Amino acid sequence: MAASVARSQLTPRSRQITAKPSQSDQTPKCIVRFRPLNIPRRFNVTVKASINRNDEKIGGNNNRTAPALHPQSILDDDEEDAASKDSLNSLPRPLSSAQFSNFVSDGSRLRVAYQGVRGAYSESAAEKAYPNCEAVPCEQFDTAFEAVERWLVDRAVLPIENSLGGSIHRNYDLLLRHRLHIVGEVKFAVRHCLLANPGVKVEDLKRVLSHPQALAQCENTLTKLGLVREAVDDTAGAAKYVSFEQLKDVGAVASSSAAAIYGLNILAEDIQDDCDNVTRFLMLAREPIIPGTDRPFKTSIVFSLEEGPGVLFKALAVFALRQINLTKIESRPLRNQPLRSSDDNSGFGKYFDYLFYVDFEASMADQKAQNALRHLKEFATFLRVLGSYPIDTSIVP
Repeated sequence: MAASVARSQLTPRSRQITAKPSQSDQTPKCIVRFRPLNIPRRFNVTVKASINRNDEKIGGNNNRTAPALHPQSILDDDEEDAASKDSLNSLPRPLSSAQFSNFVSDGSRLRVAYQGVRGAYSESAAEKAYPNCEAVPCEQFDTAFEAVERWLVDRAVLPIENSLGGSIHRNYDLLLRHRLHIVGEVKFAVRHCLLANPGVKVEDLKRVLSHPQALAQCENTLTKLGLVREAVDDTAGAAKYVSFEQLKDVGAVASSSAAAIYGLNILAEDIQDDCDNVTRFLMLAREPIIPGTDRPFKTSIVFSLEEGPGVLFKALAVFALRQINLTKIESRPLRNQPLRSSDDNSGFGKYFDYLFYVDFEASMADQKAQNALRHLKEFATFLRVLGSYPIDTSIVP
């Protein structure tokens, strides 16, 4: 059976560089493991949000989730599955912009916003970044940024790039639009599972739901199984929908956490085509941290340049001259003036103006990093430091 893709109706190395120093320097393949089908159902326990004002310990394993943010149910309960539906309805709903005026923090613990619903990979990343946090689900990336700015939450943990899918461009744009600061990073290994309702076998499945990137990352496995792929908003949302609807011929690609939360069985683990599937998340806050030199630091900046031959080369040379390693460079169109007329009579018409996002391995407490940015500022038309923060050196499982 040939696999097809459909859109669901759900809302669902090196050369030496020489240049004249600036005056600023004068100043001081994966194994898919199928599980047996006699796995007991792991979801008959009501999952409720809890708030404990006395628990202030950081670094524990007692992760909390935010209370339900509005009472609206997504689907009507069937009498046959009333108990499990009640359990699902008790899960927190994602925070939306419309709810900001009515949402009040209890002020007891560190609240961390993430995009998605319970069981999302972003929730796990938030709990890795802040082990004792109260994770607050948000409908959109924009909502998470706004929640921090309006003091509804203390931090946000949002994805910025994936080792297979590349950059999350939306969050690059939001970093510029909002005035939040990057205070850390966390790398999280993505391990996709094929989930289905209890009693459903792999051969019973005809369709599979998940986020478009997750489906693409599992393309080989899903093609071998002959499953029609349908894209929805997120992985955990797909698991939630399959569970709510009690679908017998539809599976979901999501995390093992989503399986536990929504009462689904794991039919296959590690179904991604590439085992090295890692997502890098940024930790955002209203205030920056004080950079240090006691451990490895990374600094993220964004800048724009005048058009001209060798201008970008000059910009990157300010780091090469000081032996500063660049770990990432990303370009995005400058939204307010996306097109510029040609300055000569060559007849080539118009061209784009760009913003350049750069990460480099140095702390802003380091004099050479300060000199590099002072040098860059001499010819950049715009420059902003997004954050200087410790590098995540943890081993990704």
